[in-house]
Amino acid sequence: MIAWITITYRSVAIAAFLLLLLVGFILYLVLPDSRAYTARAWQSALSRLDSSVGSNEKFVPGKQQAHFTAIDGRVRVKKANSNTWVAADYSLPLEKGDVVQTTSEGMAKVVFADGTNYTIKQDSLIVVEENSANAQQQTQVAVQVTTGTVDLATATFAQGSKNQVIVSGATASLAPESAAMVRSDAAADQHEILLKKGSGEVVRNGQKVRLTDFEKVSFQSASPKMVKEKDLTPPTLIAPANMAPILAAGSHPVSFSWSPVGKGSSYHMRISRNPYFSSTVFDRVVPGTDVQVLNLTDGPYYWVVQTVGPDGKQSVESEKNRFSVISKARQEASIALELQPLVQHGHVIEVLGRTEPTARVMVNGQEVPVVGSDGTFHYFTPPLPNGESLITVTAQNAHGGVNTLQKRVLIQ
Repeated sequence: MIAWITITYRSVAIAAFLLLLLVGFILYLVLPDSRAYTARAWQSALSRLDSSVGSNEKFVPGKQQAHFTAIDGRVRVKKANSNTWVAADYSLPLEKGDVVQTTSEGMAKVVFADGTNYTIKQDSLIVVEENSANAQQQTQVAVQVTTGTVDLATATFAQGSKNQVIVSGATASLAPESAAMVRSDAAADQHEILLKKGSGEVVRNGQKVRLTDFEKVSFQSASPKMVKEKDLTPPTLIAPANMAPILAAGSHPVSFSWSPVGKGSSYHMRISRNPYFSSTVFDRVVPGTDVQVLNLTDGPYYWVVQTVGPDGKQSVESEKNRFSVISKARQEASIALELQPLVQHGHVIEVLGRTEPTARVMVNGQEVPVVGSDGTFHYFTPPLPNGESLITVTAQNAHGGVNTLQKRVLIQ
């Protein structure tokens, strides 16, 4: 039996360098005056090593970093090269192999190099499996959901790119401009992938399932096949609009309304003081598409509605809207809001401005992820159509202060 050993130019170069290093060290000890000679030898060896290694190197896709754009409650991270958990921070980059965990009162939003954003809900754990790009700007993003619930939305990425989410052996590949919800309950051995919009394909044990709007697959670990079914559609929230100030309090009711869903026999509405709904001030199933709620005191609130089918099953949550109740004594409250000239990048508009450091900022109904400690913010709009568009920027603080500015842009 003959054993073959492969020797590369790279290994030969490294061995030669180590041998030269040993000889140089001995010369340095024996002949102290030979420092200049030894230094020149070092430089020559390093040059040859760099040349040899470079000529034998193949292109390796560049590692990319993901970043937190929202952190609520307790969220922690374990880096791939560490066994220690650290608190999540906006300045902490996420790379391949990193683990993110949220607690029962923690939520986080992470944005990857291809523009995909992940909202990691309470009691969840994810692992960054891949996050890279090549010279053709093709990106590879993969995240494993070990436990909990994650909402994700993909952006527009280059042809040939891949964006995947993995749960209990099932891999979902999502198309650009798609949104999905992934849930993994290890204790109950229940796993599901729901596509909210766009398109995607789920592969598990050789089975391939195509998904489109509000279709999902579910399975247990021991199940040989995934089960595909159509899910209920959640309603669209109408009033109060996102970030809207409500000039009422105490005995004055606040009116809520949403769009009807054909298959929904009723609707589950919740109101909370926090965006992760760890506690609620209103939680009720109502028969119609509107309701009035009393005794909402001053301050910010969040509300969400789910469709409830005739069999009692509920849809995923609607978009969460935020509003603030303001009493008459504070109706004149306002906050500072300044906008710099809009910057156009083709069909995308960059919005820059300044407000209070603790304020929330919305641009055309979408929340700006980060407001700096000095109140500065910037935001890139989704691609706008040709013609005139209105950019509406609203800032709101916890005391009910609201300020709105609008600017028009022309896309040609």
